[in-house]
Amino acid sequence: MPAPGRFYGVGVGPGDPELLTIRAMRLLEKVGVVCYTQLDNGAPSYALGVVRELLSGGVTTLPVSIPADDSPVDPATWREAAARIGALLREGHDVAFITEGDPMLYSEFPHLIEHIGAEAIDGLTVEVVPGVPSVMAAAASSGVPLVSQGQRLAILPAVYGIDDLREAITNYDTIVLMEIDHNLMRALANLESLGLAGHAIYVRQASTASERVIHDISKLTAEDLDYFSLLIIKR
Repeated sequence: MPAPGRFYGVGVGPGDPELLTIRAMRLLEKVGVVCYTQLDNGAPSYALGVVRELLSGGVTTLPVSIPADDSPVDPATWREAAARIGALLREGHDVAFITEGDPMLYSEFPHLIEHIGAEAIDGLTVEVVPGVPSVMAAAASSGVPLVSQGQRLAILPAVYGIDDLREAITNYDTIVLMEIDHNLMRALANLESLGLAGHAIYVRQASTASERVIHDISKLTAEDLDYFSLLIIKR
């Protein structure tokens, strides 16, 4: 039996290929199998689009289909993906699972690695290659430091109502809200009542050609909403 391949969790950053780490670039240029999530509505994989030009012609791509409507991913999806990846690892192939941003910050990687562990592959090595999170790219694009010494930062995946937002604003100096949706848009109408009008910056698709930085969020419309966007609120 050959020695098992290595399993990598690779962060590809917020969207600009030039923000890939050198480690990620070198690894993706030589790895034999690249795994990524693919929305079931057929939309192109964001992470794969960032690194596609780096991949060799002989690389095997392994998509994992997930719902496009933000509904929870069926655990069976991760089990099946882990079984396929496990078979490749046992054959000695190195496999890289790519994710936008960083693998350890609001990514699918922890779900997958849990099931990879259940495959019980003797001698398996797992390595995480960090990436630039969209939070940091958005701060750079907006020109607004997130926090300074002694201040507190909260990063939330979504906001479900004004009470959640009010609590975060009370306890933290800066709040970053990710995965902007219609619930958040409704909560934003209350920023003025919270005394925060003029203290929020919306950043859409930071670091990409489609980047947009909006300092007056009263001008936001439903068309501006994008999964790869976030809101920075400074108390």
